[in-house]
Amino acid sequence: MLNATLKGLAAHKLRLALTALAIVLGVSFVSGTYVLTDTISKTFDELFQNVTQGVDVVVRGKDTISDQSMGELRTPLPESLRPRIEQVDGVKLAEGSVSGYAQFVKKDGKPVTTGGAPTLGVSMGSAPELNDPYLRSGRMPTSSSEVVMDVLTARKYGFAVGDQVKVLLQTGAKEFNLVGLIGFGEADNLAGATLAGFDVATAQRLFDKQGRYDEINVVADEGVSQTDLRNRVAAAIADPRYETLTREEYAEKNAQSISDTIGRFLGTALLAFAGVALLVGAFLIFNTFTIVLAQRTRELALLRCLGASRRQVLNSVLLESFVVGLIASVVGLGAGVLVALGLRRLLEAFGGELPTTSLQVLPRTVIVALAVGIGITLISAVMPALKATRVPPVAALREEVAATAPRRIGRLRVRGLVGTLITAIGVALLAVGLFQNVGSRLANLAAGAVVIFLGVAVLSPLFTRPLARVIGWPIASAFREPGKLARLNAMRNPRRTASTAAALMIGLALVTFVSILAASIKASATETLDRSIAADYILNTEMFTPFSPELAKQLARQPELEAVAPARAGAWKLRGQTKQLIATDPALYDRVVRTQTTAGAITDLSGGGLAVKDTVAETEGWKVGDSVPMEFLGRGVQQVPLKAIYKDNSVNGDFLLSLRDYERFYDNQADQQVLVRAKAGVAPAESRAAIERVLTSFPNVQVRDQAEYKAEQARQIDQLLALVSALLGLAILIALFGIVNTLALSIFERVRELGLLRAVGATRGQLRRMIRWEAVIIAVLGAVFGLVVGSFFGWAVVRALTDLGITVFSVPAGQLVGYVVAAAIAGVLAAILPGRRAAKVDVLRAIAAQ
Repeated sequence: MLNATLKGLAAHKLRLALTALAIVLGVSFVSGTYVLTDTISKTFDELFQNVTQGVDVVVRGKDTISDQSMGELRTPLPESLRPRIEQVDGVKLAEGSVSGYAQFVKKDGKPVTTGGAPTLGVSMGSAPELNDPYLRSGRMPTSSSEVVMDVLTARKYGFAVGDQVKVLLQTGAKEFNLVGLIGFGEADNLAGATLAGFDVATAQRLFDKQGRYDEINVVADEGVSQTDLRNRVAAAIADPRYETLTREEYAEKNAQSISDTIGRFLGTALLAFAGVALLVGAFLIFNTFTIVLAQRTRELALLRCLGASRRQVLNSVLLESFVVGLIASVVGLGAGVLVALGLRRLLEAFGGELPTTSLQVLPRTVIVALAVGIGITLISAVMPALKATRVPPVAALREEVAATAPRRIGRLRVRGLVGTLITAIGVALLAVGLFQNVGSRLANLAAGAVVIFLGVAVLSPLFTRPLARVIGWPIASAFREPGKLARLNAMRNPRRTASTAAALMIGLALVTFVSILAASIKASATETLDRSIAADYILNTEMFTPFSPELAKQLARQPELEAVAPARAGAWKLRGQTKQLIATDPALYDRVVRTQTTAGAITDLSGGGLAVKDTVAETEGWKVGDSVPMEFLGRGVQQVPLKAIYKDNSVNGDFLLSLRDYERFYDNQADQQVLVRAKAGVAPAESRAAIERVLTSFPNVQVRDQAEYKAEQARQIDQLLALVSALLGLAILIALFGIVNTLALSIFERVRELGLLRAVGATRGQLRRMIRWEAVIIAVLGAVFGLVVGSFFGWAVVRALTDLGITVFSVPAGQLVGYVVAAAIAGVLAAILPGRRAAKVDVLRAIAAQ
């Protein structure tokens, strides 16, 4: 049996090539994702090792909070701590450091952008031990008018030591003398970020951190180990608010934090797309083995006549699938390196700057790739293999085996019941993931979607015959005999047609879902702006980074403008849970944002206090007059009076804090957005000109009127839709290979039929057209299934996201029709090779075929 299996594989290499290709593509996506995320993680490991050269111990605040705009924030250290540390036995020197926002301006006056990576400003110490490893040319800054720049930014934008450089800060823009260039590691790689370095006193002033440090870097005396020094410094400080780390611990913790973020977001997202590709590949493998084993019924029956047991037949088929899976997984693993490079280029094309180092192929990647590829292949082949064991020996005596078993009412009813039950379970899991906070919501959503796909795949043969009849009717009417035969072929074996269409259904369902979600977000955003925003202009940076409050102050002095309301964002904790708030001047904010209150008024916050959304107040049991225990970084729990409760307007968020309290509770004072309302009677051109005059000093801030803001939001959503569609393209490509594979295998099965058609006068061209229109019917059928399932997903998710401001369900009808047309065109392309093979069938040999 082993020899027979291996010879069978060797004899049918072409027949299984497309099956293996599906696994190759899916496994390459999985391994490519791991290679990419591991490479990024390695880059940050190297970066944090490089930036701490010369440092032996780092002291920093222990309490942290995650801020949406500033990342992870820590409690600052008092300057008085540094002299205490310097007095510890074994300490050679200790220097404080601070960091903040600093963005270079290019020579053409436009800000340097990083595609999402930070634009860092840091303090550079005076000790050679801490500076010499980084200095590439020039010297370190020593006065308030000097700055150093990272080497890569200087090379990219043509800066050199001695140039005058403008730097955007949260206090405004300033000119500096460029006195040095710095770099980290052999490649001077900062993972896409830019870096401006100042002397410590200047940095403290620029970042509003006078009298405070973010961290204190400690250098050990010769002969003192990092561990010993850490323990001595920690004992000398003896304060639970601070933590003391060795250089290795510090680098590892920082790198691990970023790696966890990469794994949680980028890695999870890419693996989800890889999972979709593998699910589609599983449908293709199942379909291929089902067709191949049906064609080999006589061969398997002969093996049974020669004494092979059912177990031997089962093992033979599973061994065949194992070999296919192993070869495909090995090839997919190698292709994963190319996929990693392709994913990197794709993400960069959509605006994401990714750090780089040598590609990392870890043992985990190899193990996962082989396990996934072989496992998916074996699981997909189990049912066809079990069916093959039921072939009776007497089947070997039949001249011809019917390709299509007669439909039985009982079987159809069982299929309908089973499919309905599976789909219902999937819908329940999806509902739990969307509307209930039980277990892992992401896991429930993923499981629900997969189970729904399986349920629809089980049910689809029940609808395939009538749908194929309807879809094929215009083809049969327009293209006469080839069209009629194509329609009959698609209807003849509904299980096979449905299985092939189901693979395409998955990819198109997800594309449809994303399209509906994107359209709903755009429609909801437009409705929100029309309903809630009374401002004429909205100002923010390209990446929504904070900017100087000086902008709002200068705008408020312009006579053409009636109201200028700055908005700031901040993180705080409620009973240990991190929350986000918006802070603003309530009197000005009430003139640019429409807010309906159920208790109190937004203007009541003028003397300080908090306003909350009505659903939050109801959940917490709060009412106006209560005190809310708000925990702020470095300030502990503060009892803030609740002054107003408002209905959701999709702008205010859950918590609205007075600007007066924000200035008391937060160190960083920077605006996230500014809303501007022009004076009545002032022409739009005049009010805009007034704003743009002020913006000449703030080149990183952009102004948009409501129409432009809507268009920009739509552009960003469309860009995300294009990225998701591109990532789903691999699954759709695999599904199209499935159509090619199914049609190619059906040619083997229908050799005699094709020969008879040629014998009764059918031309080669007519055979090619018949195969082509059959492929179109299958592709459009898959598109129809995908549109139905994807529309359901879109409706369910939009309903679940109502609390997040997505209140309008919008279906992009023209876009969905375009997907159906694209599926039909793809069907035409998929039929090219099978059509040529069908046209080459030898008439006499085909008629003589058994």
